[in-house]
Amino acid sequence: MLDRALALKLLGDMLRVRRFEEKCAELYSAGKIRGFLHLYIGEEAVAAGAMRALEPDDAILATYREHGHALMRGIPAGAVMAEMYGKVEGCSRGRGGSMHIFDARARFYGGSAIVGGGLPLAIGFALADKLMGRPRVTACFFGEGAVAEGEFHESLNLASLWKVPALFLCENNLYAMGTALQRSEANTDLCEKARSYKVAARSVDGMDVLAALDATEQAVAEVRAGGGPQFIEFRTYRFRAHSMFDPELYRSKAEVEQWKKRCPIATFVERLQSEGMLDDARLAAMETEVGDEIAAAVAFAEAGSWEPVEQLTRDVYTARAS
Repeated sequence: MLDRALALKLLGDMLRVRRFEEKCAELYSAGKIRGFLHLYIGEEAVAAGAMRALEPDDAILATYREHGHALMRGIPAGAVMAEMYGKVEGCSRGRGGSMHIFDARARFYGGSAIVGGGLPLAIGFALADKLMGRPRVTACFFGEGAVAEGEFHESLNLASLWKVPALFLCENNLYAMGTALQRSEANTDLCEKARSYKVAARSVDGMDVLAALDATEQAVAEVRAGGGPQFIEFRTYRFRAHSMFDPELYRSKAEVEQWKKRCPIATFVERLQSEGMLDDARLAAMETEVGDEIAAAVAFAEAGSWEPVEQLTRDVYTARAS
């Protein structure tokens, strides 16, 4: 039996991510956000479900499409938006921007612009916890494009050899940057790749928030119990282009529209309405609450401060010849 309170919380989380990303797209077009911007629209069920299965003391490493993960981790929307603006009130003091959301207090260690860059870092975090006897899990999110990188194979090999408490969460949206999976991988069975390193693996519907939550809860429990690393493939899809610069010539509009019929928010709303857990008034109230939060985040970013020019070399180091 689905718990109504949990269901509404999951729906609210997905709505927060969707509306935040839509606002980011609007602000980018207005020139408020600059640089690269990779939107999570369509994939909200993964972050909403998976992040709920993790504890506050667990470490999180993500990709450059990480705004939703940061919000689900509890980083305030204002701090994330201010980071997008490049303001010092941002969670990375405005120096990271969209692709480098970071908050050590939340144990959220990026945001990385390097494909697969978080994987070896995750091994380090997990190994440290194992050596120190800390009951933590390190969760590393990455896309299926990272599976073609050497870091993936090296990291899963070491994770298995050392039996570190690492959770590998692959968000398979089928296209990496702009190349279909079957055009870049001879073997498209990602779980089989993980199992080749003796890492337990499962594949789930990443458009279903409950499936994402259930699979992650099971995997986290096994990792935390000392069972070694786990791998989950979330079969999902991004509705927007790879980034705001992407002309999106590698897939048809008809395909995108077909996937939109499986929108994780719309389908979950339909289920909750059919089971009598949600009515139009409650949904409208949730939308209003999310809208107010995002409006406050934008106002916070707009009122933020630019870093003084004289401080731009702070934290920058050079090797001086002897």
